[in-house]
This record gives sequence, structure tokens and C-alpha cells, in this order.
Amino acid sequence: MASQRTKEELIGTWKLVSATDTTATGVTRDTFGPNPSGFLTYTVDGRMMAIISNAGRKPLSTISYTTASVEERAEAFATFAAYAGTFTRQGNQVTHHVQISWLQNHVGTDLVRAILQLDGEQLILRAPPVPDGVTPTTVLVWQRWKGDSDLQ
Repeated sequence: MASQRTKEELIGTWKLVSATDTTATGVTRDTFGPNPSGFLTYTVDGRMMAIISNAGRKPLSTISYTTASVEERAEAFATFAAYAGTFTRQGNQVTHHVQISWLQNHVGTDLVRAILQLDGEQLILRAPPVPDGVTPTTVLVWQRWKGDSDLQ
């Protein structure tokens, strides 16, 4: 029963398995490429962090991002996502209350995620489309992380 669900079921670190966008017309694509990397962490004190990287990101041509070309920095920004804050859960929904983000527009906002599946080992979240008429619905599949031996 959804009303008996608690935020404690989310506590821990989850490793990204896949992320798929679906447009209003049913077209799908891998959001962050075919083999994305990412972690989603929920803590007992109500904090959360999400970090996602596209597969096959290119290193910058210089060790310092400040001296990299504008094009390289744009590519690095476009292939990475990260934010942190607090979280609350109500039934089959988790809300990320964003306090810091790679995308400044998210700071101070709530990112609501539908929990499609949560069975202890797998977490499937659905992010609704942004009301910009372009951004698709995204489904993210996460596996409970068991430590460094679990990394690819």
C-alpha cells in the first residue's frame, strides 16, 4: 500500500543502469548514451545527491577546465548532470528539493519523480516532461550499489 511506503526504503546509494527518454509521440532514445554512469544517494538525515555522466565523454585538451576551449567546456557541460539537496517521499513519489545544481535553473526548485518500482535492489524513477514543450519523459533505472566491486 502506497501510504505505508517510507523514505527509509530509498536510503543508500544507487548506481545508474539506464536512462531512456520518451517523447509525446512515442520516440525513445538513451538520455545519456547507451552506457551512462551515475549515482543517486539518499541519506538517513534526508539529504540526496545525483550525478550522471554520458558514456564516452571526451577528456579536455588541457588539465584545467578554465583554459579549455569554449566548445570543449560546452561539450563537458552538455554531457554531465549533478545536483544535491534534501528529499521527501509521499507514497510512490519522491521529491528532490534542489539546493545546488550544475544547472542553476534547478536551484530552489522541486524535482518530482514517480517511483515506478522499488524492490530493495532496483529503483525505477520517472521524471515528468519539463513544461517547455520539448523535454521528454525520462525513466531512470537504478541498481542498489554494493561497493567498488559493483563498478564497471
